[in-house]
Amino acid sequence: MKLRARDLHIQFGQLQPGPLNAITDVPGVRVGHSDVRGRTANGRDINTGVTLIEPRPGSTTHHPCFAGVHILNGNGDATGLEWIREAGLLTSPIAFTNTHSVGVVRDALIALDRQSQPADGRLYWNMPVVLETFDGLLNDINGFHVRAEHVAEALDRAMGGPVAEGAVGGGSGMICHEYKGGIGTASRRLSAAQGGWTVGAIVQANHGTRRELRVDGYPVGRYLEKASSPFLRADLPHPGMGSIVVCLATDAPLLPHQCTRLAQRASIGIARTGGGNEDCSGDIFVAFSTGNQQLEATAYERKGAFTCDGLRMVNNDHIGDLFLAASEAVEEAIINALLAANTVEGNGHRVQGLDSATLLEALRKAGWPGAAGQTA
Repeated sequence: MKLRARDLHIQFGQLQPGPLNAITDVPGVRVGHSDVRGRTANGRDINTGVTLIEPRPGSTTHHPCFAGVHILNGNGDATGLEWIREAGLLTSPIAFTNTHSVGVVRDALIALDRQSQPADGRLYWNMPVVLETFDGLLNDINGFHVRAEHVAEALDRAMGGPVAEGAVGGGSGMICHEYKGGIGTASRRLSAAQGGWTVGAIVQANHGTRRELRVDGYPVGRYLEKASSPFLRADLPHPGMGSIVVCLATDAPLLPHQCTRLAQRASIGIARTGGGNEDCSGDIFVAFSTGNQQLEATAYERKGAFTCDGLRMVNNDHIGDLFLAASEAVEEAIINALLAANTVEGNGHRVQGLDSATLLEALRKAGWPGAAGQTA
C-alpha cells in the first residue's frame, strides 16, 4: 500500500482521526469493492467497478438510518435521493459506480435485498441510493461492463477495518485534479468533552484542476508540473470535467435535518482542496447517522406504533464540532485518494498517479514547514 497523507506528517485541521482514519471507524459501517478490468474484443480498455457502503450489517430495509442529502452542483445523477429528502430515511446501502452503470447497480441492489427478505408474501419495495462519476477516458463506459454479479461481489466483500483506496471499485477509472483519483476515506473522532462521536467520510474523487489543488491549505497546484496532465490533448474536454460524490457517516444521534446540515459540510472539505468551482461537475453528498437504532422500517402491509420513542438528537449547541469533523475528513479523504492511486493507462490515455515525493516537494515550494513545523 502507498503512504497516506498522515504517513507523510501532513496534518489537516485540528481534530484527531479515528484508529483507522476511515469511514469504518464509525461502528458497524462496512465497505466493499468490486473491480471490473479487462479489454474488449475491439481493443477498448475496461477500468471501472462498484463500491458499496453499508450503514450497518444486515438489511438496511429493516433497520433504516436517518439521513440527509446536499447537492453542491447538479451535473450528475443519483437514485434514491428523493425518498431521503422526503422521509429522512436511508433504507439501502449506498453504491458508487460510473455514470452509465447507475441503473444496473440500482436494479442489482433491489434484487439482492429482495433475496434476503423472507418469502412471506408481503408487498415489497426498495429505492436504493446509487451515486456516480464519469470514467469515460480510462474506461469503455459505453460498453456497460458493470453487471449484477459485480454488485453482489462488492456487497459480499463489505467489511469493517481498513478500506482500500485509490483506483479500486467505483474509483477505478477516475481522475482527480488531473492526476489519477478514485476512492479515499478518512475520519475524525471527537473528544469526550465534544461528545465522543465519530464522523467518517468516503469519496469518489473525479474532479478538480491541477493548478487549484491545495493540501493542508498550501497551494501546491501552482508548483506541480502540467506536462503529465491527461487533458493536454486538444481533442479532450477541459480539465475539471467529472464529479465528486461523498458519503458521510456518524454515530452521533442526528435527526434528518441535522444529517442534511452535516452533508452540506462536505462542500467545505472539497473547497479546502481547491475543488467545487466547475460547471461540469456533479457534486452530490449523502450523510447518515446510526445514532438512533430503533427506527421502524416503512412497510405497506402493516403500520408501526404511533410514536417512535427514545429518539435522541445532538443539541445544536454542540453540532459545530461534527461539522468541523465532516469538513476535515472530506478534505483528507480527497488527498488520500490522490496518494493511493497508481498511474493508469486506458484507451490511449495515461493518467499519472501523484507520488508522495512529488507532493512533498510541491508542499515545500509552497511554504509548508514540514513535519517539524507541525503541532502535536
